[in-house]
Amino acid sequence: MSLWTSAEIAAATGGSASADFAVSGVAFDSREVGPGDLFVALKGETTDGHRFVAQAFAQGAAGVLASDPVEGPHVRVADTARALDALGMASRARMVGHVIGVTGSVGKTSVKEALFAALDRGAPGSAHRSLKSYNNHVGVPLSLARMPAATRFGIFEMGMNHAGELAVLTRLVRPHVGIVTAVALAHGAFFADEGAIADAKAEIFEGLKPGGTAIIPYDSPHRERLIAAARPFASDIVTFGHDKAADVWARESISQAAGTLIVARLRDAELTFTLGQPGAHWVSNALAILAAVEAVGGDLPAAGVALAEMAGLAGRGRRLPIAFADGEALLIDEAYNANPASMRATLAVLGQEKATRRIAILGSMRELGPSEASEHAALAGPIAAANVDFALLVGSEMGPLAEALEGRTEFAHVADAAAAATRARALIGVGDAVLVKGSNSIGLARVVDALAGTA
Repeated sequence: MSLWTSAEIAAATGGSASADFAVSGVAFDSREVGPGDLFVALKGETTDGHRFVAQAFAQGAAGVLASDPVEGPHVRVADTARALDALGMASRARMVGHVIGVTGSVGKTSVKEALFAALDRGAPGSAHRSLKSYNNHVGVPLSLARMPAATRFGIFEMGMNHAGELAVLTRLVRPHVGIVTAVALAHGAFFADEGAIADAKAEIFEGLKPGGTAIIPYDSPHRERLIAAARPFASDIVTFGHDKAADVWARESISQAAGTLIVARLRDAELTFTLGQPGAHWVSNALAILAAVEAVGGDLPAAGVALAEMAGLAGRGRRLPIAFADGEALLIDEAYNANPASMRATLAVLGQEKATRRIAILGSMRELGPSEASEHAALAGPIAAANVDFALLVGSEMGPLAEALEGRTEFAHVADAAAAATRARALIGVGDAVLVKGSNSIGLARVVDALAGTA
C-alpha cells in the first residue's frame, strides 16, 4: 500500500500534480532519498532543494514536491515548506490512533525511542515515531508526513531553543498525551532562567487534543509550574518520579548485574521488570514511558519486556568495546549532546562501573548563557563523586573546570575534538571504562569513532 498518492498530496497541499504516482516515503535530504520516496525540494538560506531533483530521481524517488518547474513526476505548490506542514497536518488528520508528544531538556530522544519500542512490542507494526532527532520546524512535519494512515500509536519528539517554538510544533502534532521528561539548564543563553525554560517546555500542552493527558516529572523543582501550565489544556495530569507521592513511581529500584530491577506503581497497575539501561535518569525515563503506555491503553507487560531489551542509542548511552590485543575497555558513547543535568547523570553512571580506571572525556557545554563558567566548574564535584581517575577536557569553555580540578583529579585540557581523538587512545588500557560526552557542536563523535575503531 502507498503512503500517499499524487492526488492525495495535491489535495493536502493545494498543489497540482503533473502525473499520477504514488510514494512510500517522504524525504527532504536528497542524500536520504530511497526508492519510492517523495522528495520535498525545500529552499533554505544556503541551498535550494530544487538543485538536487535529478539526484533524487536517480536514487529512485517516485515524485517531487516542488515550487519551481522540474522535470519528472511532481506536485507543484507555491511554497514547499508550507506544503510540507500541510502534508503533515493531513497525515495527522487521517490517523485515528493515539499520538504522544515528547519534549524535555534531557532524555526526549531516548524516551521517544523507548516508547516506540514499548508500544511496538505490544502491537507489532502499529507504532510510528520520528526518526533521529527530527524535532524542529522541518523534522516534525516530515515525521508526521511519513506516518502511515493505519498507525495505532504515533510518537513525536519536539525540541526548542526559544520560547514559542513548541507552541507551533504541538499544534501540528495535536497529541493525546504530552510528556515533559525533565527541565534543566539547556539553551540557557536564550532564557532568563530555568523557570522560563519550564514555561517553554510546557507549551507542549497547548496542542493537546480534548481529553488529553499531561505527563509531568514530580521530582522537578518546576513541577507546580508545569502543572499550572497544563491545567487549561489537559483533562488529566499524571506525575512520575522517585517520590511515592507521584502518580507513577518506583516502589523499588535495585541495581543488579543485568540492569535495574524496578517495581513500578502506576495508577491502575503494578509492574515488575528489569530496566536494561543503567542510571537513575533512566529509571525516571522508564516511569514516564509507563505512564504514557498506560494513558493510551498500551500493553504494560510488553512495555516492561521492551525496556529490559532496550539498548543504548548512538550518542546517547550506546556501549561499545575498545579493542586491544590482550583485552577490551568499555566505551560509553554519550557524545550527542550535553548540559549540566545530563553531565551529572552520566558521570554517576560512570561511577557505578567496575573498572580498572574510570576516564571521562568531556566536551564543552554550549548555550548556557551567563552561568557558563560556573556550570562548567561545578562539574568538579560529580567528577570526584564518580571516582574519575582521569578527565580529558575538550574545548575552551572547559577552562573553569580545569581550574576547579587542580589538585583534585588528574586531567588534561585540549582545544578540540581532533586533539582529543589523538590524545585519547594513549590514555586508555584494558579494563578501563571511558565516558565520552559533550555538546554536539564540539564533535566528540569523532573521538568515539576513533576509539571504537570505526574512523
